[in-house]
This record gives sequence, structure tokens and C-alpha cells, in this order.
Amino acid sequence: MIPFVVRRDDGFVPNAIAHGGWGPTLGGQVVGGLLARAVEQHVSDDDLQPARLTVEILRRVACEPLRVTASVVRAGSRMRAVDAAMTQDGELVARASALYLRRGTQPGGEFYTTEVTMPSVPEEPARFDESVPMFIQTYGNNDGGRFPWQHSGPRYAWIREIRDLVDGEELTPFVRAAMAVDVTASLTNFSTTGLAFINADYTLTLSRLPVGPYIGLAALTHYSDAGVATGSAALLDSCGPIGNGVSTAVANFNFDPSRESPAAG
Repeated sequence: MIPFVVRRDDGFVPNAIAHGGWGPTLGGQVVGGLLARAVEQHVSDDDLQPARLTVEILRRVACEPLRVTASVVRAGSRMRAVDAAMTQDGELVARASALYLRRGTQPGGEFYTTEVTMPSVPEEPARFDESVPMFIQTYGNNDGGRFPWQHSGPRYAWIREIRDLVDGEELTPFVRAAMAVDVTASLTNFSTTGLAFINADYTLTLSRLPVGPYIGLAALTHYSDAGVATGSAALLDSCGPIGNGVSTAVANFNFDPSRESPAAG
């Protein structure tokens, strides 16, 4: 199956499948995945848990050669902070900051959290559609006439990456989560008339790494005014909750939902 990008010299060249839903630019999941991959290469201690990743898309990332670099900005006994940058033709187009925290003893007691009930993990297809970037099973409006999230009620998604991010490399759990959480923007910003917000950045928080290939998202909040929006979603795997996604977005009216490879549920 065609990967999102291939290596060339000291950078990467995107394939057409890496296009997002806003035209011939890189999808946010590819941008975030490459930045997370660069971050992860600077953390070899298995006891350090990736607790936060913030991805900032500073301009539309063209489907052209790019470079990704990362560096440790702070290292302590219980944490490590890593920054990453994506450039094209020497210009900064996206960046990320990540925080790793050291795993330890879990405190006792009962904690309060909003309960989230996800649809069951979808049955594995006999064959994945190679024409779409990922496998995504969406749940929401079931009338069959609109995109499933184009309604004012609850919406969910199960996502499974089906191709390499970088040719010949197996996706790590952290990179898989970093790619999936980009869907927070479209999941939370759809209205009854469609999707008219494009994400400017997104943040992934993780209490643990995902288990298995499927990552679920459940929309929690959408707040917007004067063309500026924030949205949040719960992240889960087949074993339960693992963290949250938060997106900030600005009004834009050129979304093509066919790039999201929806499967109505």
C-alpha cells in the first residue's frame, strides 16, 4: 500500500494520498505524525510517557519535499520536553512541542470523570480501501442523506491507520495517536450545514499509550464565536479511555469530506 511519504536525502517527499480535505496540501494527520515521529526519536527511556503533544500548523503545508527536525529543550528526572519543526524551502510551516512524564505509582482513591460510551470497535474489513488515507468508521446522523457528523447530536469515530507514514516503517502507538487526534477538528466542528472550520492547531494528551490498531474519538464540546472555534474529544482504544484531543480552528469554507473516507454508522 502506498505510504504517506517516502525518504529523500535528509527529508521526505509526500505522495498524493497525503493530501488533506482542504485541497492539495498535507493532511493534518500527516503533519502531526511526522512531527511526533521526530519527537519520539529523542526519547529512548521506556518509562517516560508521552503526556502531551501540541501541533501548530503555521501555514498550509504544500505537497512538496519537506524536512523535520527535533531537539530536547529540557530534561529532568521526571520529565522531558522536546520541540520539533517542519520546514519547506527553508521556511517554517509547522511545529510541535511535546512533554514526556515518568511513569510511577498510581495514587489510590476514586476520581470523577465524565462518562463516555463508544460504539463497539468495528469489525475488521476483509480488505481496506487503498484509495483513502485511513479507515474511519463514523457514527452520528443515520438518515443516509448527509455526512454522518452533519447534525446537532453526538458523534463518534473509530480510526485505523492502514498504511505506513514513512515508507517501510511500522507505526508506533504514539505516532498512531498523534495521527488519529487530528480528526478532533472535523469531529467537533461539523454543524447541521457542514464543516466550515479549518484547524490551526491541535493538542493530544495521553495518560497511557493506545493498545491495538483502533483509536476511538467521542466529541465532547464545541464552542465558537465570530469564526473562531475550540473543540474537544475523548480518545479511547479497545480497552478504554486513554486521553483527549483539543482543536482550535478558524472559519473556512472549502472542505471536501470525501478526503475523510467516511463510513456511515
